[in-house]
Amino acid sequence: MTDQKQAMMYGLATVLLWSTVATAFKLALADLAPVQMLLVACSASIVVMAIILTVQGRIAEVFRLRRAQYLQSMVMGLINPCLYYFLLFGAFDRLPAQEAQPLNYTWALVLAYLSVPFLGQTLRRIDVLAGLVCYAGVVVIATRGEVTSMSFSDPLGVSLALGSTLVWASYWIIATRDTRDPVVGLFLNFLFGFPVIVLVCWQTAGLALPLGGSLAAAVYVGVFEMGIAFVLWSKAMKKAENTSKVSNLIFISPFLSLVFIYFILGEVILNSTYVGLGLIIAGLWLQQKKVRDREAVLNHG
Repeated sequence: MTDQKQAMMYGLATVLLWSTVATAFKLALADLAPVQMLLVACSASIVVMAIILTVQGRIAEVFRLRRAQYLQSMVMGLINPCLYYFLLFGAFDRLPAQEAQPLNYTWALVLAYLSVPFLGQTLRRIDVLAGLVCYAGVVVIATRGEVTSMSFSDPLGVSLALGSTLVWASYWIIATRDTRDPVVGLFLNFLFGFPVIVLVCWQTAGLALPLGGSLAAAVYVGVFEMGIAFVLWSKAMKKAENTSKVSNLIFISPFLSLVFIYFILGEVILNSTYVGLGLIIAGLWLQQKKVRDREAVLNHG
């Protein structure tokens, strides 16, 4: 099997896992507060990443870093997992999964915009057009099709979802300066962020966690969305001979996610969700076009 085929297999496996997490979020939040869900998921993620690093024989790398790199993880841990997932889980706690999930996908566009001032990248007209198309989709979803009224179904929930995209994009911009192995870096970020999550949970929702399906769903999120999916996607990117082909697989995820949301959660998928999601995907496709064009030039050069 060629490296590109392996990359596509890893990418498809990641997309399948990502497609289930919106449903898992809602199942976990049925009995858990967002911060309690974050506590459980972060715990599970730390364990699974420690196991992965141990199996790969790389756990010793965790103890060989410079002091500055540990300080870096302390700061990055406050962003991810602490702030990012608290906002994201808060959005899913307030919004139907079919609304929160597509809004979260706009983080890629936010990343492109933030890369202009912070990474010195240029903003092209196609980026502006992509933004207009994407956020038109956001308005359609957030107003449930009542675009002319501009009456949002849950303004705070929508704000939390869009705020999470800003935090996530900021995290990845900071991560571009991180020279550590991605899994080692993420493991340490979660490890340093964990005590903060414990403290906040203890002081707010409490540490008494109900047993049952919600707890199992939160563990699932930690193991797969926060842990294994990240490792699989990292492998896909390393193996890829053409990264844009692998990256384009993410466009499958939101539509497949609606299947799980419909059949498992029983949400009736609104027409406005299909229209808004279509606009968001179209905007992201336009934004990705410059990446595809650049790779095409390099491949034919």
